[in-house]
Amino acid sequence: MSGRPAHCCRFLRLAFAGLALVLVSGGVASPSAEEPLVAAASDLRFALEEVAASFREEAGASVRLTFGSSGNFARQIRQGAPFQVYFSADEYYVLGLARDGFTRDEGMLYAEGRLVLMIPHGSPVKADGSLDGLAAALSDGRVNRFAIANPEHAPYGKRAEEALRYKGLWDRISPYLVLGENVSQAAQFATSANTQGGIIAYSLALSPTVSGLGSYALIPEDWHEPLRQRMVLLKSAGATAERFYGYLQQPAARAILRKYGFALSGDAS
Repeated sequence: MSGRPAHCCRFLRLAFAGLALVLVSGGVASPSAEEPLVAAASDLRFALEEVAASFREEAGASVRLTFGSSGNFARQIRQGAPFQVYFSADEYYVLGLARDGFTRDEGMLYAEGRLVLMIPHGSPVKADGSLDGLAAALSDGRVNRFAIANPEHAPYGKRAEEALRYKGLWDRISPYLVLGENVSQAAQFATSANTQGGIIAYSLALSPTVSGLGSYALIPEDWHEPLRQRMVLLKSAGATAERFYGYLQQPAARAILRKYGFALSGDAS
């Protein structure tokens, strides 16, 4: 994407490596037949871990979860990664894989995501969904690092860029951006003492690990394209993967997703 600040990548190698939050899982390993490998957008980290624990208790079966950016997972699936279920933060990637024959079908929506402005304790920026406080802090020179996920491959980063452009702040804030590999890493950066805040997923702001590290405010959803989040079974999906996929559509799993801000029109409150 043109206009990307050249020093963003340098920031990623700085002091953030020592942050205590552990939000991003490790690499991909070959799954066993009994524990299918599930690729999930990183905004799902806390919600899906709870869903998987509930599934294990109720169904007596386990899945292996790995979290990262939706775009990176889509590329890995095309390259033969052994995933059996894929949860994307942007349905674009699922529909593309379906069109090219990598999935059982076009899958189904599991949530409509939301963005929040996340501000760490002690930041000079006010946590307001209108981003007026951020605009004022930029004007006063009180912002030197601000975190979002990488818009090149992370849906939440792309939507964050759209919201900042809507507010007229993109060109002003670009020199100060710290880009996370995915939205979970952006949440790490946004809640550290090394930035003045960031734009992250509502689900992460609601999580116990992140919520106590600062304050947040929902950004109007009409400031960006919808975050239509879609899940799908890959062609290699086995019986346990099918059961887990079906479990995500049941009331117990839907209730967990709603707890973390993942809702769909028509969900029970």
